[in-house]
Order: sequence, then C-alpha cells, then structure tokens
Amino acid sequence: MTEEEKIIQAVLAGKTDAYRWIIERYQGPVLQMIANLVGDRFAAEDIAQDVFVIVYEKLSTHDPARSRFSTWLFVIARNQSINYLRKRRCIPVPGSSPVASSDDPSERICREEFMEQLDRVLNGLPSYQKRAFTLAEFENLPYDQIAQIECASIGTIRSRIHRAKKKIKKALEALDGA
Repeated sequence: MTEEEKIIQAVLAGKTDAYRWIIERYQGPVLQMIANLVGDRFAAEDIAQDVFVIVYEKLSTHDPARSRFSTWLFVIARNQSINYLRKRRCIPVPGSSPVASSDDPSERICREEFMEQLDRVLNGLPSYQKRAFTLAEFENLPYDQIAQIECASIGTIRSRIHRAKKKIKKALEALDGA
C-alpha cells in the first residue's frame, strides 16, 4: 500500500487531519491546472477550494483499481473548471501570465503582441483541443493521464494535441507573415 493510499484510508477512518497531506501534495498542481483552464487566478483559487471539499466528501467513492488518486482528483478539477466556464459562458486563455520585463521597450511590445496573438489563437481552439493541449504543454501530464482525465483514448488525445499544435503553428505563421 502506497503512502497516498494509507493517508486516504486514515482520512476514511476518521483522521481528518491526515487530509492536510493530500491538500499539501496536490494544491499547487491542481491550482495551476485550473488557472490554465479558466484563465483567472482568483477564480481558480475558489474552484480549487471547491475541488478539495468535493474530494473530501467523495473520497470513499475513489476506486484505486479504476484510476490513480491523482487522476481522479484532476478529473474533478477539470469538471469543476468546465462548470465554471459554462456559467461564465466564455472561454479564457490558458497560460496567460504577465510578460517578463525587458529593458528594451520595442522588445517588450513585440513580446506582448506575440502573447496576445497566442492568446487569440488558443481561444480559437475547440475546448477539447485546448484542454488536451493545456494539460500536455502547461501541466506536463503524460498522455495516458490526460486520456483518463478527458475520458478519451490515448490516440484521441494525441490527435487533439497534434491538431491543436498544427492550428497554433499555422495561425502564428499567418500572423508573422501579415
């Protein structure tokens, strides 16, 4: 039995203070994934808090034979992020972050323009491609875990990511030539 499984068993046995280990272990990755999906750090913090409450309440439903705990947790985080986006009815840009400062104003402006163009391109992707691309490129999750999170085959995930990269490359080349 792994340490994670022991912690889960302890929480289920009523040792609620053991849940702190789960939060400390997964808070950063879950928050980052949600922020990349919803594009709003403050909303991501609220969603992440909701995710950890849901995970605590439903911990007894996790089946280690079906998936790793982390995959189950990320599926909940993904679903909560999608619910948030549906309520907002707009899709933000994953991975948007402040642009690094530069001493050269023209270089800084060019970098900001590029980031804005990249944001528009990412916004133009279908949501399923953007999610797969975000999980792979920003979260560095392996394809098999993305497939479990997205409830799709690994081949489908590869296809989504490939198509997303192809669309991004084509759009950025078109913008560069303009």
